[in-house]
Amino acid sequence: MKFSIKDLDDSKAPLLEHLIELRTRLLRAFFALAIAFGICLYFADDIFAILVRPLASAFPAGEGRLIYTKLYEAFFVNMKVALFAAFFVSFPVIANQLWAFIAPGLYAKEKKAFLPFLIATPVLFMAGASLAYFIVMPTAFKWFLGFEGTVSGIPQEALPAMGDYLDLVMRFIFAFGISFLLPVLLLLLNRAGIVTHDQLSAARRYIIVLVFIVAAIITPPDVISQLMLAIPLLILFEGSMLIMKFGDRKKAAEAEAEAAQDGEGTAIVPADGIDTPQ
Repeated sequence: MKFSIKDLDDSKAPLLEHLIELRTRLLRAFFALAIAFGICLYFADDIFAILVRPLASAFPAGEGRLIYTKLYEAFFVNMKVALFAAFFVSFPVIANQLWAFIAPGLYAKEKKAFLPFLIATPVLFMAGASLAYFIVMPTAFKWFLGFEGTVSGIPQEALPAMGDYLDLVMRFIFAFGISFLLPVLLLLLNRAGIVTHDQLSAARRYIIVLVFIVAAIITPPDVISQLMLAIPLLILFEGSMLIMKFGDRKKAAEAEAEAAQDGEGTAIVPADGIDTPQ
């Protein structure tokens, strides 16, 4: 076959179009994040006040304090708060741009199968973040503050720094939010045929140990927060297993129905060589 430059140019055209579209989607996502960052920076003090509430509720009334030991620390705390909040505000736009780029390459059946996971992802992330904010952080902070007192007659007082506290809060929220995406990951792997219900059921004891190890790594070093992450994860795992079980049964029933339908259209060849339709 004769090769020409024109053939090479024609083969590159779709790739260039996809790259141009990808650049456009990324720019839109970046502009959405930048606009949200500007708005959140203006309200950074109010947003940080919301993030401080779990700590304020853990302190006795009127005794809580936040300090900063570096002159520039408060400024960078506001910047990090604004960027942290901007990600959540702009996430719908970012997710929409991602979906708009991927969706044209999917079949209608694939879009229908993928859409529930797209909806479940922010819902589960917010559920994990809400658990961390409303239950885990107040409980953990009260436990941490329980170490206040005196040691050999010297007062032992908690004076959390603004930057350290913000890092701890973001760690809690991201750890619980991302961990709650476990069902999405497992069901996607199951839908892709990488793992099955029987495989996960056989490895259940190892998965339980792995969940507790992960909870110990990504949470602060206290037993309370580790248990508060590990127990919901195990519940979500068992819920995912139940969904997989029903899904596998549905796939098996559909496969049997297709096999039966195909069998009805086949012909039976008797010994005399004359085809006899069913």
